[in-house]
Amino acid sequence: MSEQSLLEVQGLKMYFDVSPPLVTRLLNRMPRQVLKAVDGLSFSIERGKTFSLVGESGCGKSTVARAVAGLYKATDGNIIIDGQDLANANGKSKITDISRRMQMIFQSPYASLDPRWRVRDIIAEPIRAFDLANDKRDERRQVEQLLVQVGLSESDGEKYPHEFSGGQRQRISIARALSSKPEFLICDEPTSALDVSVQAQILNLMTELQDELGLTYLFISHDLAVIDHISDWIGVMYLGRVCEITPKAELFSNPRHPYTKLLLETIPDLRGGSHRKPLEGEVPNPITPPSGCTFHPRCPFANERCTREQPVLKEYGPAKVACHAVDEERI
Repeated sequence: MSEQSLLEVQGLKMYFDVSPPLVTRLLNRMPRQVLKAVDGLSFSIERGKTFSLVGESGCGKSTVARAVAGLYKATDGNIIIDGQDLANANGKSKITDISRRMQMIFQSPYASLDPRWRVRDIIAEPIRAFDLANDKRDERRQVEQLLVQVGLSESDGEKYPHEFSGGQRQRISIARALSSKPEFLICDEPTSALDVSVQAQILNLMTELQDELGLTYLFISHDLAVIDHISDWIGVMYLGRVCEITPKAELFSNPRHPYTKLLLETIPDLRGGSHRKPLEGEVPNPITPPSGCTFHPRCPFANERCTREQPVLKEYGPAKVACHAVDEERI
């Protein structure tokens, strides 16, 4: 693990048994069915940087976020946070330390806040859980500071979540995530449930907080405009695997993988000067994925090798790409 990396994910696999009940399988002579939501994913995030995962719905982005957060137990692979393997962390003190330094912001600001709690109690929960306040007065002071830090007022702590708009609720979620003084935030599509104008406000807030507090982000999104706004590095996912890891500038100026190129073609061209080719075909069933490169049924550059041999990530300049067509210079 590099000294500059705060998080390193190595060969992460997340498999889920989605088989019908045993009696049904016996009567119909059906084998077990395993959903390979994430299948051998590897990436790292430098301190103070934002690494984003992007891809179509169902590609495994949110599963990765929940695995890194410790909400799912990995089927295989390693999740190393500042030198500590999350899967093999022993002892309550180590697990507590990792939990305090890593927090998550969820997709829906309407479902992630307890409607029965006042905002001050929602934000104070991590402070109490990790014993970060000297007394009640200190706890109240920290909550008030966090509310102001995310663009709300001190008096908002006495209100309930239903008294706020969606954007304000997400600010409360951010304040709650910051209350344990974390170094690393996992952001699972935190703006997808918000209006476009509010999205920009939340993204600007997150960028300001990153600069101010030196935070590291794992950012999950399907929106390339959001990715462009906040990312330093981007991992493009397809059917549980990463097909390209690249700096943000390279993704938009010099995409290499055919899937990345097709994703960029889906961005509306407001000038109307060029013909946009839509992304054709459906994502294959992850229970029975295609052999070889899983993208080959939809790839215009696929050949016989692509149907039988799974590509691996190789370096091409600043980027890493898993593609036989790129490797053989067929693109």
